[in-house]
Amino acid sequence: MSNQSVGKPLPRVDAKGKVTGATPYSGDRAMPGMLFMKVLFAERPHARVKRVDTSKALASPGVAAVYTARDVPVNEYGLQIPDQPVLCGPGSSKPHTDIVRFVGDQIAVVVASSEVEAEAALKLIEVDYEDLPPLTDPVTAMRPDAPLLHPDRGDTNVCVHYKIRKGNVDDGFAKADVIVEGEYHTPVQEHAYLQPEAGLAYIDEEGRIVVESAGQWTHADRKSIAHALGMEEEQVRVIYPAIGGAFGGREDLSVQVVLAMAAWKLQKPVKIVWSRRESIIGHGKRHAVILKAKWGATKDGKLVAAENEIIGDGGAYMYTTNKVLGNSTITSTGPYFIPNVKTDVYGVYTNNLPGAAFRGFGAPQALFMAELQMNKLAEILGMDPVEFRLKNALRDGDTMGVGTPAPNPVSIVECIEAARDHFGWKKKTAKKSQTKKMPTIVRGRGFAAGFKNVGFSFGYAENCWAKVEIHGNDSIKKVILHHAGAEVGQGAHTVMVQMAAHTLGVPENIIELRTSDTATQGDPGSASASRLTFMAGNSIKGAAELALEKWKTEERPAIAEFKYLAPPTTKMNEETGYSTPNFQYAYVAQAAEVEVDTETGHVRVLRITSADDVGKAINPDLVVGQIEGAIVQAHGYAVLEEFKMQDGRVLTDQLSTYLIPTIWDIPEKVDSVIVEVPDPNGPWGARGMGELPYLPVAAVIAAAIHDATGVWINEFPFTPERVLRAFGKIK
Repeated sequence: MSNQSVGKPLPRVDAKGKVTGATPYSGDRAMPGMLFMKVLFAERPHARVKRVDTSKALASPGVAAVYTARDVPVNEYGLQIPDQPVLCGPGSSKPHTDIVRFVGDQIAVVVASSEVEAEAALKLIEVDYEDLPPLTDPVTAMRPDAPLLHPDRGDTNVCVHYKIRKGNVDDGFAKADVIVEGEYHTPVQEHAYLQPEAGLAYIDEEGRIVVESAGQWTHADRKSIAHALGMEEEQVRVIYPAIGGAFGGREDLSVQVVLAMAAWKLQKPVKIVWSRRESIIGHGKRHAVILKAKWGATKDGKLVAAENEIIGDGGAYMYTTNKVLGNSTITSTGPYFIPNVKTDVYGVYTNNLPGAAFRGFGAPQALFMAELQMNKLAEILGMDPVEFRLKNALRDGDTMGVGTPAPNPVSIVECIEAARDHFGWKKKTAKKSQTKKMPTIVRGRGFAAGFKNVGFSFGYAENCWAKVEIHGNDSIKKVILHHAGAEVGQGAHTVMVQMAAHTLGVPENIIELRTSDTATQGDPGSASASRLTFMAGNSIKGAAELALEKWKTEERPAIAEFKYLAPPTTKMNEETGYSTPNFQYAYVAQAAEVEVDTETGHVRVLRITSADDVGKAINPDLVVGQIEGAIVQAHGYAVLEEFKMQDGRVLTDQLSTYLIPTIWDIPEKVDSVIVEVPDPNGPWGARGMGELPYLPVAAVIAAAIHDATGVWINEFPFTPERVLRAFGKIK
């Protein structure tokens, strides 16, 4: 047996079904006798629900049920902490669940024979609100006299506070010849996945509630649903149909609990599909962040001190704010050795949409600050920004901001050099300054770098399950691979097949993949944290090797399960941040060239070179696809997408007002450079990379705009209005 599948650009195993439309997504699922659900959203940022009258809705044609807070057995849920009501209103078993905290809070659900009838009945529900003052500025919300949004969660709206205290920053700044200070603002971003929130719930032949809906972690979804319904986890079954994008946004539940509750109470199938507007107002977004930095370096270009303050708008509920901002803490010093660091990172409850996981998970925000600080220091020192980075880049044994060395091998130097060489970077030292009269069209180049964790952090016992069955008599005829890891569009199922085939030495076409069903599969962990290739690969490799050993002893069929346990990590010390927060990181460096129209303010990205260390490319074509997709998505974040809210209400609640890139808006050229520095713990040396190419894009574009114009723009998106304002052409 010999088949070298790892490293091959195998076509995606799910491509044909998705291209032809044969593959069912959550919104495509249907069953006989199915009912339809619609949700009544609060549509107000902060209020007390005094009364919900559903009598007229219940009497409306076709209505099977109307549910409110009093119908939910345990009216709370949340991935990290259960601080969000399933339905807001009086009569709940949980305190403070009569309070609406953002416009997307759900008040009631209607179940009817048709979607039209459910929609009509929804309009007949009468709700009495007592509006409360919205708290929408995180800085204001941090004040001791600010009204508490979660009085049961303590005496402050600050829900997260992380610290780094490494060395002594005062001594460090005393040694600095150059100090740069800056304040940066990064915006909200809408996930805008093609498939809106949707699902089907029903009772299976064993009496379990089955929820078929898109997510990123089957077993975590099951746990949250079961908790809210007051059930044992085994009474709930979660199955993932095809998933039309996730990007972190499906880590937190949306429709699952109310669907499960309705199916359970009615003992009938119930389906829901959110509109695009419901998706935009009803679910979490990338955290808006305010970042302040003071960094110092010596005249020969060595970083000596960094002092940072980061304030993340957590919005109405925790979601993953604690984890996102933990990642911001780690990445706030960039992939550089800085001997003296003082950092404070805050997450704050407000009445805005919840801050949620989104590709990069806090690192794009922190790295925007860190990389602009690096470029500003290089300019003042008269150093080339690439040389300045190489002088300060982390190397094996160097301590990170959290005080411990990054796990070996540290490959940021290789990434910086690869991006430099493939881009054709030419050294620059001259400082550009803004002139009174710039040419109409100016061009500039920029450089930025970054890094991010692979896998879960801060002491979580990171693990992943797989099962392999080998069938046949004299030779292997069929292999069944069981794995619940979510395929959210990234190609995970394809590399799972490749890794199983490679381990067993069999052709890929005899691998039968069975996926994402909590009733038949162990816990895979989430499709997040750039972890799935790394974790699933190790679990599949382990299960396949065990099954192969059984096969060699003539056990037929040969069946084995394996649970991979990653190297341990530790929590951050509450006062110093000292920790080993992750078992590995992945590294990236990018160079970009932009064109700026100084009359219109329009920024055009001509090309981006992205050098990403993936350890080992299991499927090189999928790696390139991830790089290109990440850069297009991050380019939208940096240049085009402007999510607007006013007093807690969403102004850009449609894709006609919240603009995402089309084919006419994306960078004209993306050069994907695959760097392979093997991780000794990774399967065949692979590191995770799904988020990696996203990280430095906003910073590299900002650097290129500055090179073109002499102007630093410390917040984005770099819309024409913002660019012209930076030029002083408009107020």
